[in-house]
Amino acid sequence: MGISKLTTDKVKERMDIEEVIGDYLPMKKKGQNLWANCPFHGEKTPSFSISPAKQIYKCFGCGKAGDPIQFVMDIEGIGFQEAIKHIAGRYGIEVEEDETRTPEQNEAQNERESLLIALGFARDFFVKNLKTDEGKSIGLSYFRERGFTPAIIEKFDLGYALDGWDNLLKAAKSAGFSEETLLKAGLVLQKEGDASRVYDRFRNRVVFTIHNVGGKPLGFGARILTRDKNQPKYINSPETPVYHKSDVLYGMFQAKKAIREKDNCYLVEGYTDVVSLHLSGIENVVASSGTSLTDGQIKLIKRFTDQVTVLYDGDAAGIKASLRGIDLLLEGGLNVKAVVFPDGEDPDSYSRKVGSQAFQDYLENNGGDFIGFKISLYKEEFSKNPIRKAEVIREVVQSIGKIPDPIIRSVYAKEASGLLGIEEDIIHAELNKLILKGQKENFNTQKEDLFAEQAMDELVPDETATSFSEILRIQEREMVRILVNYGWQKLVDEETHLCQYLLSETEELEFTTPIYTKILALYRSNLLQGEIPTSEYFIRLGDQEVQKEVIDLITARHEVSHHWADTHQIIINTESDDLTLTGFKSILRLKRKMVQKLMEEAKEKIKNAESDHLDDDKVHEFQVIYFELKKVQLEIDRELGIVIG
Repeated sequence: MGISKLTTDKVKERMDIEEVIGDYLPMKKKGQNLWANCPFHGEKTPSFSISPAKQIYKCFGCGKAGDPIQFVMDIEGIGFQEAIKHIAGRYGIEVEEDETRTPEQNEAQNERESLLIALGFARDFFVKNLKTDEGKSIGLSYFRERGFTPAIIEKFDLGYALDGWDNLLKAAKSAGFSEETLLKAGLVLQKEGDASRVYDRFRNRVVFTIHNVGGKPLGFGARILTRDKNQPKYINSPETPVYHKSDVLYGMFQAKKAIREKDNCYLVEGYTDVVSLHLSGIENVVASSGTSLTDGQIKLIKRFTDQVTVLYDGDAAGIKASLRGIDLLLEGGLNVKAVVFPDGEDPDSYSRKVGSQAFQDYLENNGGDFIGFKISLYKEEFSKNPIRKAEVIREVVQSIGKIPDPIIRSVYAKEASGLLGIEEDIIHAELNKLILKGQKENFNTQKEDLFAEQAMDELVPDETATSFSEILRIQEREMVRILVNYGWQKLVDEETHLCQYLLSETEELEFTTPIYTKILALYRSNLLQGEIPTSEYFIRLGDQEVQKEVIDLITARHEVSHHWADTHQIIINTESDDLTLTGFKSILRLKRKMVQKLMEEAKEKIKNAESDHLDDDKVHEFQVIYFELKKVQLEIDRELGIVIG
């Protein structure tokens, strides 16, 4: 079943872009808009703009743009209908099915949505298994032994996989899921060498559901409860079209609100560590699920905070082996602290051992910055060994060098100098060597793209360096931009709308850029029906290509501060102050470029006619066309005030 138009309309009426994006990103107000670090590409300076007035977002770094629905689709990696359901759930809107959809349309759901539905079914199946006799005696008993309450079990969708080869497979097939979908979702396996033999991946294990940021099940981790040395302690879902381990952190769905509020993220290793910390009243915690930390996971944390506290088990050898993760966090622009538990303890065991309040106090009192933490690990090693001390100094300097902010680097260099008993100038000298080396390597890898990037610069089109077709495209864009932004406004005669003037003046012009031709056709179609379309019409149209382009057209990266007028009494004229002049000049510039394009074509025809030795009349015909076009250009130049040589 699809979602009814009534539900979709209710969602569009109720949704607010500040609230929807606020569930994922911390934002700061600047002028009329809100700004954040873009979640779709790595950046240190916010270029992701959110307009509450227009209900749109645009990243000036990577170009991503859209409305709240498109944002949820992009960040969750889901289709339109799933995004509508997601937003409807946020606002408590009842989702009504569209009964007019045909079976063929129902079958046309994309693969991703089908996999998410199958994973949701599996999650429910594992959760319900805890209520069976087997589930109660094995799975539920294990959770209770660890102190997991019914509320925590429900909060994390904890479950149990029954002992048997095909319990989930049978239940899922009875519910209408195909073996192909279950295989792609990582829920079942095919026996090697026998494709007809399919069986459950998870059997006789307690199950931890892995959610995406929006709460959808993406995969599972399953722990064995017996001491069978031939079986791994944990089995995890494989990589699938919906589950990419490098971009997921266990517990982020349950933790994101607390991480924003506390402005800190505790990072642990395993599933049970996360659940145990929640039991202790600490909710701003996520786990890397036993894997090495990745860039994708670091970017996920940075969506919600710049502060990370890494919790380490009381195992010095294990800590040293995992220090690379701290360097990655620093390189990702995060501020890092560390807490080490007593020997033999991990976050799960220690929280159960000392109780909630004592555990919280321990985290509060034992967190230290990464420099002091790293040096303390090696203090005994280098206290009587100068060579080892030199090695540790280099390792510490390398970590400091990962920090992108020069001021923070300087602060840590000073601290390291005191802790290591070495002159600060030496640390800075080593840092400068590292940074210079990195800059050289970066330059060597990027210099081949330098000229290509310069050629893409559209801000000041240079007719000697940029192709004529590109210059014409820019001018077409400018005319369509004015049309979309101001087309509904009336000109000085109070009878004509700007759109009527622009469209009448361009009626016989042939645009060369397909997207602008498309927007113009939609605009004219609406005018024929007696309606002047606004930018909101194009954004809500459902055409992603049109939506993205229109958002680009209506979004300005910079705005004039109100302080110029309010405080300094300096009035700055804008293009909207005199729309008659703005529209007139836009049309003239567009016509000038199109005339110049025709002149270039005429010159080419003259050149070809002369080289092919055609008769003089033919050459003269093309020359007449060229000079007539030149007259038109000169007239336009006079109107625009362009100096004529």
